[in-house]
Amino acid sequence: MSLGLRALKISVATFLAVTLASLLNLDYPISAGIIAILSVSDTVKTSWLIAYQRLLSTLLALGIASLLFYFLGYHIFIFALYLLIYVPIAYKLGIEVGIAPCSVLVSHLLADQSVAFPSLTNEVMLMVVGAGIAIIINLYMPSNEAYILELRNQADQKMKDHLLAMSERLKSGAPFQTSQLNDMFELLDKAETLIVTEMENRPWDESNYVLRYLEMRKNQARILQYMQQNILVCRIPMKESQFLARLIYQSAQEFHETNTGIHILSDIELLLNKFRNSPLPETRQEFENRAKLLQIMNDFTRFIQIKKAFYDQYGK
Repeated sequence: MSLGLRALKISVATFLAVTLASLLNLDYPISAGIIAILSVSDTVKTSWLIAYQRLLSTLLALGIASLLFYFLGYHIFIFALYLLIYVPIAYKLGIEVGIAPCSVLVSHLLADQSVAFPSLTNEVMLMVVGAGIAIIINLYMPSNEAYILELRNQADQKMKDHLLAMSERLKSGAPFQTSQLNDMFELLDKAETLIVTEMENRPWDESNYVLRYLEMRKNQARILQYMQQNILVCRIPMKESQFLARLIYQSAQEFHETNTGIHILSDIELLLNKFRNSPLPETRQEFENRAKLLQIMNDFTRFIQIKKAFYDQYGK
């Protein structure tokens, strides 16, 4: 949520909360506005969670304070005793978000020197009005779907370009930039953060396809890191490396969200058979290169399998 939108929401929520509290003839209506300020959050889900926690915290705080004030009197040191008891319990129950606003509500009891039912009802209503208005205002959240799709497409293009560069490296020994993978991880991380926020803003939408897609691409990118390390140390052009280069090039050309890559797995198996039936390396360098190529092929197999497993589970 942008700073401008947050400021607008806080202003509107505060105005509406104070106005509604005044219309309901609640004492200390400005406190409803303060609670609304504290309850406007980054996502719809968080707003609901905070409101729930603060309501529980309110009931706990008023319960403890009422007992202390009723039996021990309305004194500032009793208020301090209330905090000494209430704060640890709130943290223990995971409702510490209500400590500040709830203690303000308790201070009203101290100021009025009353724990009568109308006074307690007034404080509960202040919390309900403030948190409730914040939830209503926070229901409006602009969608980032278009931007997420753009980031996802950019990351896919980076991966495709990297596959092409690795293919060219295997084929001709051409240098290629290794920074593309870092750029791709940044794009995927950014998109992942946005999609998590998007899901929290629409808790009724349980679709997690895009999130799983981004995770799948991240797993593939990690495999590409291993492949890249081995490709960079393959020095001598070999016949098998040309075959592998063509396979990687083919996967880049067919790179698409709905492509399973099943036929590429079959081609990799054929290439592995060529390895098994080819003459043994004659030099140490050839042996090391072949070992590296074999590792690249195994990693590439895993790269394709990750996509196939995703498609089998989430394919559209």
